[in-house]
Amino acid sequence: MNARSVAGVSCHGTARRAACSGTSKGGIAGMRTELTINGATHALEADARTTLLDALRDHLGLTGSKKGCDHGQCGACTVIVNGRRINACLTLACMHDGDEIVTIEGLGTAEAPSEMQRAFVAHDGYQCGYCTPGQICSATAMLDEVAQGWPSHVSDDLTGEMDLSDAEISERMSGNLCRCAAYPNIVDAIRATARKEAAE
Repeated sequence: MNARSVAGVSCHGTARRAACSGTSKGGIAGMRTELTINGATHALEADARTTLLDALRDHLGLTGSKKGCDHGQCGACTVIVNGRRINACLTLACMHDGDEIVTIEGLGTAEAPSEMQRAFVAHDGYQCGYCTPGQICSATAMLDEVAQGWPSHVSDDLTGEMDLSDAEISERMSGNLCRCAAYPNIVDAIRATARKEAAE
């Protein structure tokens, strides 16, 4: 795969990857790309160094994903890209042209919440709510990971079954922090969703 660097940013040059262009504001290299988010295509023009999180929040108005530590340590910015959960603060928007991105806004609405969102409400899986979008995105993708039997390297104690223990849920969700310490209720919500999905 070819790559070219603009202002220290490496952008992979496949047909579906963003081209980091030479457009600029004040001498700062810019880029043009199209992001597929929650099933809709969004054209984006921004500094080539723009993170996916900043693109979502500041350029596209999708403010559900939160900026917590901005260092990939808290998980508040978790989104789902091509079925896998990632920290949106640690990746550049121009790297995701052609990818399928799902944010909390794409999982459900107030009128039609997802099963995981319903479970978080039913089990009081939040307090201040700041980390909740990232928790829900991470938990949703995590159950898909379990259903697919991966990752098997997380712990020798992980079962890969949908009847998850509290310890397994906590281990798989360890990248998402809750400063309010609502962890027991978050675990309850995830376990309830897993059991419901397993029963269907």
